Amino acid sequence: MAIQLRKSYKFALRSSLLATAFITAFFVFVIINAQGSIDWWLAVIFALGCFIICFIILQIRVERFIYRRIKKIYDDVSLLESSTFSSKPVITDMKTLTQEIEKFAEGKKIEIDTLKIREEYRKDFLGNVSHELKTPLFTVQGYILTLLDGAMKDKKLREKYLQRASKGVERLIYIVKDLDLITKLEVGGLKLEREDFDIIELIQNVFDLLEMKAAQKDITLTFDMEYQDSIYVNADREKIQQVVSNLLVNSIKYGHPNGTTEVSIENLIKNKVIIRVTDNGEGIPKEHIPRLFERFYRVDQSGSRSEGGSGLGLSIVKHIIEAHGEKIYVESEVDVGSEFSFTLEKTENNAS
Repeated sequence: MAIQLRKSYKFALRSSLLATAFITAFFVFVIINAQGSIDWWLAVIFALGCFIICFIILQIRVERFIYRRIKKIYDDVSLLESSTFSSKPVITDMKTLTQEIEKFAEGKKIEIDTLKIREEYRKDFLGNVSHELKTPLFTVQGYILTLLDGAMKDKKLREKYLQRASKGVERLIYIVKDLDLITKLEVGGLKLEREDFDIIELIQNVFDLLEMKAAQKDITLTFDMEYQDSIYVNADREKIQQVVSNLLVNSIKYGHPNGTTEVSIENLIKNKVIIRVTDNGEGIPKEHIPRLFERFYRVDQSGSRSEGGSGLGLSIVKHIIEAHGEKIYVESEVDVGSEFSFTLEKTENNAS
């Protein structure tokens, strides 16, 4: 505020000094001509009084004149509210005003750019959602229309088409559930049920659940070593199981036949462990990695759709890990494989 006050009185101060010098000189000239001499103390007092009067008059005029114009500029660009000027001196310095307006303009430019990015994101999101929902909807519609056109009379065909329509409905439910989950994660509306659990046991359970899926592509799910002791972490067990499951499903989906997906757990720092999921599959081109965790983002549109999925798996993984206050990392090389890793809080229950 000190700078603003100095600049506010600059014009009145300079003008008052000039006016005082001129008036005092004229006063001294008149007195000397009339009396032949002058009491210089009287001249000093006169000059001081003249300066004070000039300063007050000029400052009032400056504030009244510039106040209306500058206040209108401030109000027009919404820099300050009208009430701000009732208790603070007006900044009459044009340089300061210019800086304020430039600052305001820069802020608005950033705001506009942000809105443009959000609008593009909204368009992409709506396009992706409609595309993801359209495929199973049209599938279900096609089978139902075929049944209505006469296939209903054929028992085998009817059962076959109803089963396929049911799968389409299941896929719709799967997508909607994932959308609901990721929305809750993004707005912080999902409460984590933290508990201590053995991460080795959880990963083994996921291995068992995905054993048949992996066997279909002759992919082996394994640990990097035999863990003799349990490793306890503190997290939401169900959500971390979903993270591990999503990462393993991805590694199976994009893995080579007769490939391997390996999981390792390492101590990172005193109270952290890092879980790594490494495969020798297709790998991911470097240009795709920065966008890998975006909703509905797919490296290979046709390939991933033929494999199914909602397109939200990795995005959900990232949000779950970040909801725990942890980090997730990815490294990949085409035709070599990928490694996804994430950290978790280790508990005191671990064996030394």
